[in-house]
Amino acid sequence: MLTIQCTLIPCAVAKQVLQSLLLVMLSLKDIVPAAANNVNTRFIILEKGKTPLESERKTCLALVADETAAVHFQLWGEECDAFEPGDIVHLSNGIFSYNRHNLVLRAGRRGKIEKAGEFTIAYVETPNMSEIRWVPDPNNPTKYLQETVISPYSRIFPPLH
Repeated sequence: MLTIQCTLIPCAVAKQVLQSLLLVMLSLKDIVPAAANNVNTRFIILEKGKTPLESERKTCLALVADETAAVHFQLWGEECDAFEPGDIVHLSNGIFSYNRHNLVLRAGRRGKIEKAGEFTIAYVETPNMSEIRWVPDPNNPTKYLQETVISPYSRIFPPLH
């Protein structure tokens, strides 16, 4: 067990620093579908789709990326207005799962997203983790394996070549 002795800095600050160090930051290429909120990562928002007006709950889809991969990210409610292309975002306890037949990364009810900066991160647009077909692992039905790549790039946000 780790004990923190608080003398020079407040205990609350020390605990917050320690908790952030204990989070395992995943690269986007390493995320896999799961029913658990266990994705901690950082990415840049490349593009953001329009918010559907007919929806009860305001949602919008964004294309996000880090230096290893891209993925579709679902924003909910006020998040749609709070984040823009170019924002660097830190996601804590996110979930990568199916939402209306689309595989998306999202904060979910237990997760948290925070703006961590702007325009200063290297990124790639391929592979897009949302454009991979995943199948249950025959040796462990709670895990998924990549079956095939549907498209190397986002079909929702096509590249501008």
